[in-house]
Formats: sequence, C-alpha cells, structure tokens
Amino acid sequence: METLKKYYWKWAGMLLLVYTMYMGFAGQVPRQAILNETVRNLYFHVTMWFSMIALLGVSVYHSIQYLRKSDPVNDLKSNAYVVTGLVFATLGLLTGSIWAKFTWGDWWTNDPKLNSVAIGMLIYLAYGLVRSSLPDEQQKARISSVYNIFAFIIFMVLIWILPRMTDSLHPGNGGNPGFNSMDLDNRMRMVFYPAILGWMSLGFWYAQLRIRIRKIEVLLEEKEQA
Repeated sequence: METLKKYYWKWAGMLLLVYTMYMGFAGQVPRQAILNETVRNLYFHVTMWFSMIALLGVSVYHSIQYLRKSDPVNDLKSNAYVVTGLVFATLGLLTGSIWAKFTWGDWWTNDPKLNSVAIGMLIYLAYGLVRSSLPDEQQKARISSVYNIFAFIIFMVLIWILPRMTDSLHPGNGGNPGFNSMDLDNRMRMVFYPAILGWMSLGFWYAQLRIRIRKIEVLLEEKEQA
C-alpha cells in the first residue's frame, strides 16, 4: 500500500498509456477527409510533442536554477530532461513522418513546420556536443545551461511562430485549419487528454531514472578517485 501511494502517478501513467494504446488502435474515431483512420495518430504524434515541450521546459527551469545556485544536481537534472525531451522529439518525428506518408504522400515534405523542427533538433544535438567537448565540470554546466535556455527559446520560435507566418500543410499553421476546427468529437477528446498525461508521466519517469543512474555513476567515480 505504501508503494502504491508513493508511486501513484507512475501507476496512473501506465494505466493511461494502456488506455491510450487500446483506444488508439481499437477505439472509434470520426471519419475525416484525407485523414481517415490516420487521425488515430493524434493520440501519439501530437501528445509526444506536448510531452517534449514540457520536458524541455523543465530542463530550462533547472538550467536557470543552476545559474542561480551553482548546484551540480540542477545541471544533472537539466541534462536528463534535455535528453529525455530529445527522445520524445525523435518519436514525434517518426510518428509524424508516418502520418505524412499516408496523408501527404511522402515521408518528408518541404514544409516550414517540418524544416523548423529539423533545425531545432540540430540545435539541441549541438547541446550534447558542447557538453562533451568541455572537460571542466563547472564550465560545462555553466555554458550548457546558458545554451539550453537560448536553445529552448529559439526552438519555440521555430515550431510555433515561424510556421504560422507562411504557407504550411501542417494543421494549425499557415492558414491551414487546426484539429479544433475539424469537428473532432468527444470520443477523441476522452482519449486525447488522458494520452497527454500518460506520455508526460512516462517522460518524467524516464528522466528521473536517468537522474538516479547518473547520481550513482557520480558516487562511484568519487569513490574511485578517493
């Protein structure tokens, strides 16, 4: 019972994901022109992007905390959330590419939204190169914290603002109607919102595991040096 109370959000997250998987493949969905059955990907592609943004946002919080307090734990947490965010970004790209193939006829199109996402991910991959190229731990933490803050701001501009300023195939961008105006019924909303919570809980769970593993590695390194 104590374990259940302590990790209730993890159990709840798993149940939400089981529900999402079942409804995503077997639940009823409205029939939309062009989208047809692929509208089910809304439960995966879009919710993974929301999870990515939440994880990267938390990483920025810890970067700011590190710059304020110089606590290595904040840098450790920030890095863990960035890495986890990139995992969800990759899953978002893969599910989006599958969706594009069935609705736009190609795995990747010359679309402002897609190109902006690709640029944003390259910026975050450079974050990893910056960290690996700096041997001094304090210098690594300071520079990567500053880099992470600006990377998040630039990424948000790339995926939210720039695509809305030009023509785009992507829903909700460039004058193209978003899903809210495409008459999605309450059946999908009853799955979509729980899916967001489920994927986010999985992301935060995974990030916490990375943090715990890294803390153990640091302790072992300190013992070896002692």
